[in-house]
Parts: sequence; C-alpha cells; structure tokens
Amino acid sequence: MLITVLENMGLLCSKNHRYTEADAEENAQAAEIDRRIEQERKAEKHIQKLLLLGAGESGKSTIFKQIKLLFQTGFDEDELKSYISVIHANIYQTIKILYDGSKEFAQNDADSSKYVLSSEIKVIGEKLSEIGSRLDYPRLNRELAQEIETLWKDSAIQEDVLYARVRTTGVVEIQFSPVGENKKSGEVYRLFDVGGQRNERRKWIHLFEGVTAVIFCAAISEYDQTLFEDEQKNRMVETKELFDWVLKQPCFEKTSFMLFLNKFDIFENKVLKVPLNVCEWFKDYQPVSTGKQEIEHAYEFVKKKFEELYFQSTAPDRVDRVFKIYRTTALDQKLVKKTFKLVDESLRRRNLFEAGLL
Repeated sequence: MLITVLENMGLLCSKNHRYTEADAEENAQAAEIDRRIEQERKAEKHIQKLLLLGAGESGKSTIFKQIKLLFQTGFDEDELKSYISVIHANIYQTIKILYDGSKEFAQNDADSSKYVLSSEIKVIGEKLSEIGSRLDYPRLNRELAQEIETLWKDSAIQEDVLYARVRTTGVVEIQFSPVGENKKSGEVYRLFDVGGQRNERRKWIHLFEGVTAVIFCAAISEYDQTLFEDEQKNRMVETKELFDWVLKQPCFEKTSFMLFLNKFDIFENKVLKVPLNVCEWFKDYQPVSTGKQEIEHAYEFVKKKFEELYFQSTAPDRVDRVFKIYRTTALDQKLVKKTFKLVDESLRRRNLFEAGLL
C-alpha cells in the first residue's frame, strides 16, 4: 500500500515537473516577445515621420527618388528593371507631345516657318504619335530609337521641350538616416510619398497621426498650366488651396512645415516669357525689370504669397511649429542633398528645443 502511494506521488511529481518546464519555456518565449515589442516601440519612438505632400506633378516623387539615391543604397536590379517600361512610355508620350505641339504651332504661331517639318519627318512623327496614343507601347528597339532620335534632332521639335512624368498612385515609404549607416549619429527618418491627384488624397488620412514634419512640394513653374484631372483648374490655384487645407488640419497643429518651391529651373526660364499674373492668385504681380533681377523679384513674390497663406493659419509667435521655405529643383541632386541637410538641421534644433536643451 505504502509503495503504491509513493509510486503515485512520484508519478504526480514527475508530471508536475514536466508541466513546470513547459510552462517556464512558454513564459520565456512570451517574455522575449514582450521584450522585442518594447524594443520596437522604443525604436519607433525615435523615428521622425515625414509626410511628402503636394499636388499632382509637383515633383515630390522625384524628391523621394533623390533621397533614396542619396541616403539609401539606391535602386536594386529588380527596381531598375521595373523602370524600363516606364522610361519607354515616357519617351513615346513625350515625343507625341512634341510632335503634336509642333503641328499646332505651325498653324497658329506668328512665326510658323520654324515649326515646318519635312515630309520625311512628318512620316516618322505620325507613326510615333500614333504609338504614343496607345495604351500598350511596343518595346523600344533600335529602329524605333533611331526614328525617335531623328525626330528629336529636328529644329522644329527643339523649339518646344517639355518634361514627361508618371503619376504616383498609392503610398510608398523609405526609412533612412542622412548621416549614413550609423543610426546613432543622426536622426532616423521614415518618409512617405503619396499620390498627389485629387482621387489619391483620401489615402493620406491614415498617415496623419504622429507626423514630425510635412514636406510640401509646390511646382512654382506651373502657374500657367491646368490639372491633369481637371483642365479647367489652374495648377497653382489648386496648390494654394491644397496647402491651405493641409495647414488647417487639426492633426498638423504642432507639425513642422518644410515648403519646397520646386521646379525653379523651369520657373526662371518661363517667367521672362510668360507673365506671372496670368495666374489668378498672382494677378496683382507687377514686373519690375528684366533678366535675373526680374526672376528674383518674381520668385520672392511667390514666396511671400505662400508665407502669407501660412501665417493666416498660424500665429507668427508660435515656436512649436517650424516653417521653412526652400528653393528647389528636384532633378538637381546636389541641391536636393543640400536642402535636405538644412531640413535635418531644422528638425534637430526643434527636437533640442522641445527637450529644453536650447
């Protein structure tokens, strides 16, 4: 009897021992998961969240790509391959715009002779224009490339050079540090780029929470152009209204704003030919001179318009909301690098101020 009781006690103890080991292992795993979650939470807390906003075709996605090239490892082989079809589409679309534009100028321009195309060029132009109208483009081969080059070199085409682009849809993000791989020596940023067209803006909403700064891109060269999605709406007026709307969002009450007055390279060439006051928002603009002096005068006028818009929604003495304006050309990598270092410096100073160290 005693032996039976002892055996049963031993069996029970053995079972309890096995249960305790399994339980301890489970508890250890749970503790490790909790530790990792806490680590990620702490790491997330130190990441500066940046939202890249702007109307369609403002150049913000080019800024995004430049930052990827500057502060990450650039594009991998798969990403580069994915751009082949995009580049081909850009070529076909742009050559169509140039060819169709030269025909229109030949009919309507006072000096129409400079837009006259030879019969050989017309044949090539019509062929490429038809391709540019398709939804599916053929892969660019040597024959098509030679025809495009022939059309491109024609003086009538060179009179009107436009930039092509691909619309951004959805939301893309990258994480980077401006100082390189050593994350401890500088801020870590997570940059979000979102589609700028009206139908894409509803996708911004879930990104608003916890934003350190908004980088708002405004294409100042587009004061005489209309929207992709609404040909009756001036792009600069749309940008003004969008900037004003973003500024007034309650979730951005203490968010810093970095305004990139972008496409300055196009602006400085255009503003001497197309009056700034063709835009309704700039109707009170008065030219004062010519050349570089007029370019600077026009730029400062546009800059002041945006400053006025900002201070309509923000008190001038607010120190918890940094506002900086930068003159940018998204295609100029050196300028983008210099500009973002200034942005980084401004945000660092704000963080030090909030920590009571300034």
